[in-house]
This record gives sequence, C-alpha cells and structure tokens, in this order.
Amino acid sequence: MTEPSPPPGWYPDPDGAPGTVRWWNGVSWSDVTTPVGPGVAVGTMPQQQPPQWESGEELITSGEPSERRRSPWLIGIGLLVIAVLVVVAVLVGRSDGSDRGAAPALPAGPSTGAAPSGPSAFPPGTVRIVDENAGISYPHLGDGWFEYDLMPKAETVTMAGQYFVTQDDPPSGGVYLAECTSGPVADGFGWTGPDSLRATALEIAASERANYYPAPNEQRVLRDEPREVDGHRAHLYEFQLSWDVAGYDATGERAAVLLIDVGRPVPALLFLSIPNTHAELYGVIDQVVEDVDVLD
Repeated sequence: MTEPSPPPGWYPDPDGAPGTVRWWNGVSWSDVTTPVGPGVAVGTMPQQQPPQWESGEELITSGEPSERRRSPWLIGIGLLVIAVLVVVAVLVGRSDGSDRGAAPALPAGPSTGAAPSGPSAFPPGTVRIVDENAGISYPHLGDGWFEYDLMPKAETVTMAGQYFVTQDDPPSGGVYLAECTSGPVADGFGWTGPDSLRATALEIAASERANYYPAPNEQRVLRDEPREVDGHRAHLYEFQLSWDVAGYDATGERAAVLLIDVGRPVPALLFLSIPNTHAELYGVIDQVVEDVDVLD
C-alpha cells in the first residue's frame, strides 16, 4: 500500500543541523529553516521516510573521509540534541493541557475580542510570515495552520498567509476555513491615498462579506478605528457576522480588515477570520493585529 505523505509543517532538519527545523510542504523539503524554540511546533517525520538524495549526488558509504562526513560520536551527540529539542518543543506546544479537538495550538493570550493592553503575546523567536508583495510581516500561528495555497481572492493582487479547514463539505462547495492572509490591495476598492484608508477598508469588508459568507447574514461592527502600525497609518475594521443557513457547521464568524499604508502605490491588506465553531480562537485576531511589522 502507499504510505501517505506527512502533512505540511516543521520537522527536524534532514541535513542534521542541531537545533534546526525545516519546512516540509507536504510533498518535498523547502529551503526554509528556523531554529527550534517557543512558537515552533515540531512534527515527527515517519522513520520509513529516508533522506532524499538528488540523482547526481554521491552517497558516501565507505572509503576515505570527506569534508561532509562526521565522526560517529559527533553524529550521536547531534542526534541526541535534536531529540531533546524536539521533545521540549512538543511539550511547550501542548503545555496548556486542554483538549480542543482539531483547533490549532496557539500562544497564550486573550480568548475574547478585547484588545490586549500589554506587549505582544508571541514570544521571541516566533516564526513570521513575510509577505514581500504586500510589504508586511506577521506571526505564524503554529501547529495546525498551513501555508495558504488555495484560490486567489478578488481583494488582493497576490496572496500569502495561513489557514486551517473547519468544514470539508459546505453547501457552497470547496472547504470552509479560518484564515489569516495578506496581499497588496487590488484595483476597484477606492484607494486614492492615505486619506482613503477607512473608505477602502469598508469596501474590502463589504466585498469579503458578499463573496465568501453564507447569505442572508447580519453584521455587527466591533471596531472601526484609525491605527498606527509600525509607524505607518492604518485602519482597522472588525465585525461579527451571523446567519442561519442549513448545511453550515458555523452560524457566525468574526473577521477583521487591517489596511496599512506601507508607502507603496497600494496599501497592504491583512485579513483575519475565525468561524464561531472555533470561537476560542477569536483572541488571535487581537494578537496578530498587535504584531504586524512593515518591511523596509
């Protein structure tokens, strides 16, 4: 039988670098690595998955030592260090001891919509998503959140970010999901410069509501406020939707549009949405909004 491929995520670096994990995209290893530490959930690659050697690369099994080879005791120490770090990372990722089913593990923080009054909830060393096209970066939310690789959306020219599936078979087709995505704003949403931040944010929110949510639905505005993000003008529009439509697991969703003037011809959009089937994750909206950086 065919062995299923491990899901996308961080795994111990197959090159054997101590204290380092590499991103597995579900099919092959990427070039992205990061140190093991808080906020990095490390998976376990099945043992039957052998190291992948390129067809033109020589696997040295005997003969004279080369610069690539290490003595057996150094290899043993390196493997022991990796094993200890992986165990520590897994324990940190599960330290709250709660059972939330399929909901991804997140940093400790507020579980309501109240804005945090202290510093960012994300510890130093948290992996960040860098959206070069939009000109911003923001935290990766950890185990269970996957790189966004689904359909493009009308509101942005390109898309980056993360998501997880909350329902596989909604009446609209496809999948229903929670998301934290970004991109440069597309034409047609009224952008004329920094003074149009609010008007453009509201146009984008209306487009999101019309294009991606069950109808009919009702909207309640939670926040509609100018902000400053990393020294740049911005506007936050956060809202709660509710509906009663057969076939959907969720009956509502909390969403936020954060529009940032990054000093480019078009602003950066960060869009977050959490269905009420996972209402315990509403607080992640505040956490991410408070931890956005503008790229130089």
